[in-house]
Amino acid sequence: MSINIKRIEAVNRESRLGAITGYTGTVKDLVKKAKSGCLKNKERCFSQATNCSSGCAQGYLSRIMDAAIVNHGARGCSADVIGENTNFQWGQNIRNLEKRNVNVINTNMTEETTVFGGRSKLRNGIREAYKRFNPKAIFITTSCASAIIGDDIKSIADEIEAEINIPVVPVFCEGFRSKIWATGFDSAFHALLTRIVKPPKEKHPEIINMLTFNGSGRDYVIEILANFGLVPKFGVPFSTIDEISKMSESAATISICGTLGSYFGNGLEQKYGVPYVKSLQPHGIAGMDSWLRGLGKVVGKENEVEEYIKKEKEKIAPELKEIREKLKGKTAVVGMGPSFSHNYIRVLNELGIKVVWGASWHFDQQYDHGSIPESSIELSEKEYDVPISVCDQQNFEILNLLNKLKPDLYISRHPGTTVWPTKMGIPSVMVADEFSAFGYKGIIDLGYRIIDTLANNNLALSLSKRVKLPYTSWWFEQDTFKFLEEEVK
Repeated sequence: MSINIKRIEAVNRESRLGAITGYTGTVKDLVKKAKSGCLKNKERCFSQATNCSSGCAQGYLSRIMDAAIVNHGARGCSADVIGENTNFQWGQNIRNLEKRNVNVINTNMTEETTVFGGRSKLRNGIREAYKRFNPKAIFITTSCASAIIGDDIKSIADEIEAEINIPVVPVFCEGFRSKIWATGFDSAFHALLTRIVKPPKEKHPEIINMLTFNGSGRDYVIEILANFGLVPKFGVPFSTIDEISKMSESAATISICGTLGSYFGNGLEQKYGVPYVKSLQPHGIAGMDSWLRGLGKVVGKENEVEEYIKKEKEKIAPELKEIREKLKGKTAVVGMGPSFSHNYIRVLNELGIKVVWGASWHFDQQYDHGSIPESSIELSEKEYDVPISVCDQQNFEILNLLNKLKPDLYISRHPGTTVWPTKMGIPSVMVADEFSAFGYKGIIDLGYRIIDTLANNNLALSLSKRVKLPYTSWWFEQDTFKFLEEEVK
């Protein structure tokens, strides 16, 4: 599937990748229907809460070190800045950087603005961002309000860009454009591909673009790639505009997450010929094997990669055996974003845990290189057919499911879905760091973390005796997917 870089905005995931937010069945059925082109979305006649693509776009771009964001919307549309700033502060801390807040300004659209237009507020906001932060680029993130009233964001951006002589880049990420919040990542990457990344002046065969969320595992990645004479260039968070502009000069692009990396990785390959490594995510054993072999093939280091894989797997074999023995017979439910969910089902299986259900917040029927997600294909080829569902972070479904299945463990990547299982008395692990279970060392660390969580469940048990859940016994008696309607034709 070709990425249309001539457009001013990214095509949303529903149209581009056939992404869905409603499904229940098994992974074999999901992949079979995706392959045959007959996988249809199921709508919910009741939806409790979800996320907004604006938050993904703004959160990602706000951590570029010398850029600024102007969020053109009501001030409530900038509530995500609290979380964005927390992530930014944490990222600065692990890098020993001087602490500062994210460079974000909101134009404070009001009722009057929606009637008479927000052009003057946007102009003032851009000028204020330039004056206050002295950035190398300014990104304008849109909102539902600014899109509905039809403010001409691009013409204003072009006007002020000529005035201040730095890139002023619209990022079209208003929430109603897509029900898939990961579309916000695509919107951010589209802005970078079309306005920031420049044609290569020279090529660097040793440099590898490494796409991450926060990049906590930088030292381990540097150590791994050094074995093959390669050097990672981490991004996009905590990069500079100049560093991003030169990502077209790298030898290849790899990503910590298939959902995150699909648009930018394939876009760099399509526009500048930088190969994007298509593989399983580098979590767990099979994931790291696939990731390294994919990279080795692209850069011509297959033999070196095979030697490294053999050596590292031999190192962890004794500990991994002990962990598997301790976790044998345990069951788990997984609830994460799509690529993490299907990858972590495999990771838990590698640790000896049986996943009795896997929920993903959406599902892309294909990535931008035209293939069904590698993690989903790999799972569908296993003997055990994992029951799965697709739900855009609907807690009422997750809690109903957990109440019926009663697993030993719930593992998620979002704190909003982890706190409630804990209150039900189910030990829960929240995978906040994308480098949890990264590679051969990572799966050992995750194994010990799970063992510790299962060994001491006093907090969850205490909470379950004292906390009243927000759902009645009536709901727990219903079919988990009661509000999931028939497939939309």
